[in-house]
Amino acid sequence: MNQENKQQTSGIDVDSEEHSQGTEIEVDEENLPSPAAAVHEQIRLEGEKELERDGLALMWSAIAAGLSISASLMVKGILHARLPDTPERFFIENIGYTAGFIIVIMARQQLFTENTVTAVLPVMHKPTLKNHLILLRLWGVVLAGNLIGCACAALAFHLVPFFDADTDSAFRVISLKIMEKTPTAMFVSGIISGWLIATMVWMLPSAGTAKIWVIMLMTYLVAIADLTHIVVGSVEILYLVFTGAIPWYDFIWPFALPTLAGNIFGGTFIFALISHAQIRNDMSNQNKARKNKANKKQNARKPQ
Repeated sequence: MNQENKQQTSGIDVDSEEHSQGTEIEVDEENLPSPAAAVHEQIRLEGEKELERDGLALMWSAIAAGLSISASLMVKGILHARLPDTPERFFIENIGYTAGFIIVIMARQQLFTENTVTAVLPVMHKPTLKNHLILLRLWGVVLAGNLIGCACAALAFHLVPFFDADTDSAFRVISLKIMEKTPTAMFVSGIISGWLIATMVWMLPSAGTAKIWVIMLMTYLVAIADLTHIVVGSVEILYLVFTGAIPWYDFIWPFALPTLAGNIFGGTFIFALISHAQIRNDMSNQNKARKNKANKKQNARKPQ
């Protein structure tokens, strides 16, 4: 899609060297200094597309993701209620935690914690004020949409008799376990969770037909490590709010604010910054080599 079409569809154009030169981001591994650089550029290309999407389209996709991610609580709760109370139940029921992520990611819906890497790379590539504002717009819309979807799913779990009493009790037990954490624990586990999700995003472009297994592996680690995730956790904590188990302000603190900060810090400031730093150095060296080669050719053509 050319720049005119982008401006007509969303009115937003991310600042980048490629845009200023009228070219596209190079994603062919043969033309890049390393396989890691190819992954980086592919994710950056996806990030630019997300940043330039229409706000209403982003919102609806984010709401869909919030609804879909509730499958994590649903499947985990069903397994918890149906399996015997043995030490093995913990490891089996947490396979259900991966269900929501598989649906959201394979359906290409907007999940906030994915955007702590995907949408951040274009901004790190060219950190202008305009790009930072576009990133904040994306984060705000996607997070709001995710939370709306989560709230709708949690309310439906409470009001609509989808499940039996044992499953409802399992939802409550699973959700209350999160509230046992202190705000500091919420933040620290959110950092690790954000880092794991960011790692998953980095792995997906080269995963091929194994994408589902990558999603399952990385999100299963989040589950068995009992880490906090702002979107999945919102379904669980809002379920407690709607059932009257906790007051509404407990959603904001100690859960949402520490967890959100941890997810952003882990996904953006740890993973994305470090990953971008290594690729930026590779790309810089490659660009210098190309300029030197071009200068040598130009000098060779000059008459003696």
